[in-house]
Amino acid sequence: MIWNENIECMDRDSIRKIQSIRLKKIVEHVYHNTPFYRKKMQELGITPDDINDLDDIAKLPFTTKLDLRDNYPFGLCAVPMSQIVRIHASSGTTGKPTVVGYTRKDLSTWTECLSRCFTAYGADSSDIFQIAYGYGLFTGGLGAHYGAENIGASVIPISSGNTEKQITLMHDFGSTVLCCTPSYSLFIADAIKDSMMPRKDFRLKIGVFGAEPWTESMRKEIEEKLLIKAYDMYGLSEIAGPGVGYECECQNGTHLNEDHFFPEIIDPKTLQPVAPGETGELVFTHLTKEGMPLLRYRTKDLTALHYEKCSCGRTLVRMDRILGRSDDMLIIRGVNVFPTQIESVILEMSEFEPHYLLTVDRINNTDMMELKVEVRPDFYSDEINKMIALKKKLVARLHSVLGLGVEVKLVEPRSIERSVGKAKRVIDNRKL
Repeated sequence: MIWNENIECMDRDSIRKIQSIRLKKIVEHVYHNTPFYRKKMQELGITPDDINDLDDIAKLPFTTKLDLRDNYPFGLCAVPMSQIVRIHASSGTTGKPTVVGYTRKDLSTWTECLSRCFTAYGADSSDIFQIAYGYGLFTGGLGAHYGAENIGASVIPISSGNTEKQITLMHDFGSTVLCCTPSYSLFIADAIKDSMMPRKDFRLKIGVFGAEPWTESMRKEIEEKLLIKAYDMYGLSEIAGPGVGYECECQNGTHLNEDHFFPEIIDPKTLQPVAPGETGELVFTHLTKEGMPLLRYRTKDLTALHYEKCSCGRTLVRMDRILGRSDDMLIIRGVNVFPTQIESVILEMSEFEPHYLLTVDRINNTDMMELKVEVRPDFYSDEINKMIALKKKLVARLHSVLGLGVEVKLVEPRSIERSVGKAKRVIDNRKL
């Protein structure tokens, strides 16, 4: 099924014309309303008059996550705050979140993109969506919620966690579509098995999974355990949230909603465009966003783009699975975690040496983090109560910064292996 055939199946020349018109408008919008971009463009010696079609996008400056943090919280807004009707945010390396503001029109656009996603998965007004993404500042829950309602489906806004209740309501309410992280879906699958409720008593048929990397083998495992069709949904809060891209029934790449979010692939070292089909860093430019539009935002995601028409009939560009990131960010249960966040917590606490080892693993289908950290000699003690109190203090501080639980092991001084080169701080044992 196709939600918006006029756009999703438009010929490439027509898409390009729309993108060129919208690019010129968005550049004018940020130049006149966002001092950050006006200064950037003036430094490059360009004005909106220099941007006439898509080929001119290479003249525009890049935007990075650091730029968003430097302009925290609302420095990149292109409209008065009186026009911002929703604020979302994601975690940052310094504890300061990356902030995103939406106007009423931005929310409508976002909802349209989610409707395209869900329709491509085969969902319609007869479905019952169980939204087990987190609600709140995280974009997953509310993004999926509005998209599902827009196609006329029933929505259960249960949010994440409380697995026993998840499967009870899934069974009793007859949920047909599950929206959550792929790792949590496997946890739910095991819980259903443990509940002894027959799988045939559940009506679940579609899974919408995103917010963390997952493989084809994991897709197969999810489909076999839940007896559903599992689909990937791509998004990032800085661009919109979930719904930037989606798989169709062919599952041969992720269609990007390029009429709203123009994608480029660049070489992350030279910053020059790569040829179609070649792997590089994914870059997005907002074409229609009012509240906080970004020019050439570097996602750090490594992938490739394909422009051939899909056998589903859609002409929207298709993106390969994300191969990884050009930086060292970890995605743990859908939350962005940087080793520097952990390091900053350790360094701000006088009880610890700046030596640690973070091990990430997937246990019982859930991402887990174990942190070994050295205690300074004058704080290391044989008294168990003192060490327990110190451990609790660190665990609480890490949770406040990361928003996630970390299993902490305090070790004696000089027990973590040193390196004469780059220190190995992170071991990721997950098969991603």
